[in-house]
Amino acid sequence: MRIDIMTLFPEMCENVLSESIIGRARKAEKVEIVCTNIRDFAGNKHNKVDDTPYGGGMGMIMSADPIYNCYKSLYGENEEKPHLIYMSPKGKTLTQKRAVELSKLDRIVLLCGHYEGIDERVIEEIVDEEISLGDYVLTGGELPALTLADAVCRMLPGVLSDDLCFEEESHFAGLLEHPQYTKPSVWHEKEVPPVLLSGNHAEIAKWKRKQSLLITKERRPEMFEKIALDKKDMKLLIED
Repeated sequence: MRIDIMTLFPEMCENVLSESIIGRARKAEKVEIVCTNIRDFAGNKHNKVDDTPYGGGMGMIMSADPIYNCYKSLYGENEEKPHLIYMSPKGKTLTQKRAVELSKLDRIVLLCGHYEGIDERVIEEIVDEEISLGDYVLTGGELPALTLADAVCRMLPGVLSDDLCFEEESHFAGLLEHPQYTKPSVWHEKEVPPVLLSGNHAEIAKWKRKQSLLITKERRPEMFEKIALDKKDMKLLIED
């Protein structure tokens, strides 16, 4: 898979994407991530990429041409147009389900806005969808783009050591993750639940499922309502 990030701060993106699991995945060629500077396509001697908004208002707006020309440079005339996502607080909230769906594409392009936004006409011209991290506003689209890239990359084959690394995580199957513990078995007089030390894999699986159900019910009731509970789940919920 290839991910292109269109940004005014490619070094910032590279610094994050070159570290940890995603950095190792790039070196192993499990994923290709390319950061392109929109300012390189400004088309003026001062590399200016923004201007004042029509109709008045605070701040500056990113101009259409630099963004459009940057995007067009990413693929040839005979290549299929890649799927472009604009990271925007007006977009649909990113979910684990959408991250999994995007991981199945061959290529995506992430557009990072700045200032007070970008010219609406370029959105209409090239953007396929808008995605938000949540109901808040950041100073730019780089952090959301990096988050989306990370969420998508870790779903790709070979990026994590085993599919179980993400299949039991929060949100992957519509539930929040069960509590996790490591050595020592007693810390500050708090003991690891005995079932996790028992070696009984069936009982451990039941405990993990029950904890996920209880935590989701308590912390995210709107998620819990969407879960199709079977008889085993119902029994787990009423057990002491």
